[in-house]
Amino acid sequence: MSVRAAPKTSTARYVLILGGLSAFAPLSIDMYLPALPTMAGSLRSDDATLQLTLTTFVIGLAVGQLVIGPLSDTFGRRRPLIAGLVLFTVASVLCALSPSAELLVAARGLQSLGAAAGIVIARAMVRDLFSGTAMTKFFSMLMLVSGVAPVLAPIAGGQLLRITSWRGVFVVLGVIGALLLIMTVLALPDPLPAANRRPARFGSILRGYGDLLADRSFVGYALASGLMFAGLFAYISASSFVLQGVYGLSPQQYSLVFGANGVGMVLASQLNARLVGRLTERTLLTAGLLTAVAAGLGLVLTSTLHLGLAGLLPALMILVSSIGVVMPNASSLGLTGHPETAGSASALLGVLQFVIGAAATPLVSLGGTNSAVPMTVVMAGFSLAALAAFGTLTRRGGLRPLPVAG
Repeated sequence: MSVRAAPKTSTARYVLILGGLSAFAPLSIDMYLPALPTMAGSLRSDDATLQLTLTTFVIGLAVGQLVIGPLSDTFGRRRPLIAGLVLFTVASVLCALSPSAELLVAARGLQSLGAAAGIVIARAMVRDLFSGTAMTKFFSMLMLVSGVAPVLAPIAGGQLLRITSWRGVFVVLGVIGALLLIMTVLALPDPLPAANRRPARFGSILRGYGDLLADRSFVGYALASGLMFAGLFAYISASSFVLQGVYGLSPQQYSLVFGANGVGMVLASQLNARLVGRLTERTLLTAGLLTAVAAGLGLVLTSTLHLGLAGLLPALMILVSSIGVVMPNASSLGLTGHPETAGSASALLGVLQFVIGAAATPLVSLGGTNSAVPMTVVMAGFSLAALAAFGTLTRRGGLRPLPVAG
């Protein structure tokens, strides 16, 4: 397999900008969650209506990626991305100024479309710029910026609420969008040549998605990625209740544990970057999934046998860290076979992540918050399902390692 990489002088810039774009969705979802109770009083609304701000955003992310991905295959990456960044920035300001919950829901819908452009085009740009092991290494480096966003965003939102209101959180999101817009315009060229763009026909777009869904290997890698991401969603949504309510950690101790797990995920992704080339992406993905399943079973045993934090915390860190190995390899392997429809392939990868991830929170909540068992069972179940999808749907082989000097 040929291996293509961007010049080394450009890599840091790409990591910063594409990592920021990839972090849009978790930042926009998680940063304002600590403010939901106070928002009800501020907007004179009920909790159910405010929950629609989250539901609308997740739906908008899914629909937006399905539309914007193929458009970026037709018009290039820059124009849809710039339009999305403008929309995200303006919609964030509208969220901050919304006088009612209903208008906030509408503004969140617009904001989600802009965020969808960021995450789907960032992933497609990686496919345009890199191939082979270079692509997997870059996805691993991207985790330095984007990988910790779902883990640290709730902490950042809580800290922001110490100095501002929920409206200030959306102002900060707007500032982030504006900064990324400026960096994109000034420093991010379009990596998709005009000769490689596809005609904008509705029938060809549908056929492109049909071809992707008919590719068993692509579906297997996409499901492995999405199911592991769902396990991360379960952890984010339930860990504060479990670690503080069940095990008695203080908010400060919980923040330390939360942050340590985020660091573990980043370190695992960087270890993955060093191992790519010595081992195949398939081998690394297998190892990451097996590690996640083993840690998940450890979590279930710890919670059901009441072994305490001494057993729970190490298993939790291992499972969360394994995501730093699974995600880069699954994304790289999924996109490798589809260079001509990288936007559409990126869209399906993203949609599966957030659609399956959205199911994690209600699954955990069904078991209540008085025990760690529901969270650990859901996390272990998603890890096992990811391994099963990978093992049954993907072809054996994968990318061959490059020779390593010395």
